[in-house]
Amino acid sequence: MPKKWIWRGEEVDPPNHITKEEVQEMIDESVDRAINQHNRNASIISAILGICFLALFSEGFFRVIGMIPPFLGIDVNMMQDIIDKARDEVIKTLS
Repeated sequence: MPKKWIWRGEEVDPPNHITKEEVQEMIDESVDRAINQHNRNASIISAILGICFLALFSEGFFRVIGMIPPFLGIDVNMMQDIIDKARDEVIKTLS
């Protein structure tokens, strides 16, 4: 334990200074913690957005090919149009 200092006739504890190395260590620890937290949060947000985009893409794809019925009367099913055009092309080619 450091010796007591005498200041204005009273015994006082010497100041407890932090060394440059201790300050750098504290900064490094806080930066590492902040980077880890940022990476975790960014990963969670990316996973949620990826799942949402995949779900919406799948839903739209299944509506277009006719596996899911129309929503609010908006029919985007293109399969019958494709079948009709392909049949017309085959009939033209064969005749």
